[in-house]
Amino acid sequence: MLYLVRLVACLALIALALFDLRARRLPNGAVLAVAGLYIVFALLSHAGRTDLPRHLAMGAFVLALCALFFRFGWLGGGDAKFAAAIFLWAGPLLAVPVLLIVSLSGLMLGLMLLAIRACYGVSEARLPSLLLPLAPARGVPYGVALALGGLAAVWMPLLHHASPA
Repeated sequence: MLYLVRLVACLALIALALFDLRARRLPNGAVLAVAGLYIVFALLSHAGRTDLPRHLAMGAFVLALCALFFRFGWLGGGDAKFAAAIFLWAGPLLAVPVLLIVSLSGLMLGLMLLAIRACYGVSEARLPSLLLPLAPARGVPYGVALALGGLAAVWMPLLHHASPA
């Protein structure tokens, strides 16, 4: 059952990444589903029930921090909520590796947008249809980077438990 919850969470993460690419929006319902799936996962897992308070605290901390980033215009509101859901899954033990994955993915995405801008300019009219979701004028779809970090947060605990003692 835990694998099924993880798989559904991954489908939601992928859907959010694709939606952000297409519309530069992250639907609240889908973000809430990612967070809710962690609660379901934690309640179904003995270890998850004991870790739940720490994971909730991490999600709340990231939400507060990202709300501040939103206030200063550094991050979109949907990205702030999505980050909180991702770090709810990560918890304090996986926060640093997930942050590293999100940061490096975001950096690569930003560099791709700069390269597209250098090659094609800002106008969407000059872009090949394949690159339209990455039109520089539309901004950075940071939900893609967050989704990659979310995929890691969902599956990394298995790597930790699978390692020999």
